[in-house]
Amino acid sequence: MKTETPTSCGYSPSPPEREALITLLADEDPSIHATIRNRILSCGRSALEWLQPHTFSQDPVIRRRTRDIVRFITMRDSDELFLAFCQNSGEDLDLEMATGLLAQTAYPDTNPEGYQALYDDWSGELKRRIDFREEPHRILKVLNAYFFEELRFKGNDHYNYLPECSYLNKVIDERSGNPISLCTLYLFLARRLCLPLSGIGLPGHFICRLQTSTCEIYLDVFRGGRFLTRADCIRFLVERCHGVNQGFLAPVSGRRVLSRMCANLHQTYSQLDMAEESARIQRYLIALAR
Repeated sequence: MKTETPTSCGYSPSPPEREALITLLADEDPSIHATIRNRILSCGRSALEWLQPHTFSQDPVIRRRTRDIVRFITMRDSDELFLAFCQNSGEDLDLEMATGLLAQTAYPDTNPEGYQALYDDWSGELKRRIDFREEPHRILKVLNAYFFEELRFKGNDHYNYLPECSYLNKVIDERSGNPISLCTLYLFLARRLCLPLSGIGLPGHFICRLQTSTCEIYLDVFRGGRFLTRADCIRFLVERCHGVNQGFLAPVSGRRVLSRMCANLHQTYSQLDMAEESARIQRYLIALAR
């Protein structure tokens, strides 16, 4: 996302000026187009009101260029809103709100409340199916069957080169994601079911853990909810030369989950040579590291 203009200033064109700006926006001269675009952007969010009607213009050039400006302004606003959230939220931040705001930085038309309504619907269906008097293993098997077989969520082995695997709106739409995004969705459902599930940030992988006074179950949500033991997790660490560090098996906070999501995005954008997007995510990482 470009950042060639400030968020807002005092410029507010009159109705005749607005029409003139729209007309000039379609000029074939690139320098005139750039000047007019920057002039409109200098109006900030107030320009959206009079730009929106032209996004349906009969003129394809005006339609395309006004849509470009509207998208730029909304993405810029979403970027600033999420950055402020990162700067002002504590360790136990609202992860549902955070992932919704993060999604809007890349997909500004995303409706987080709509996705939260989906979580409510899915958990409501699970509440009708689960007998909470059962053993945790049986409860998780019901959750797994619904999440992976009916909703058809699955891990995408190519996630390192797919930014959409880190944005929950796209993960939900495409039913495919990376380890941390799938675990996060799983955790959202578990929270609504009052299950004692937490996220576990292994080096290079992310899993979930259900822990009660009588049992401890690890789940590899990326691999279809496969059940793991603590010994399996320790073996994973040893095989990857991380040693038996019990800290890797401790639950991670909402802030750390969000930071890791952003780190994954930063790595993906860097590998794809998407410098502007990589720089945008870097700003979030710096804010979350404070």
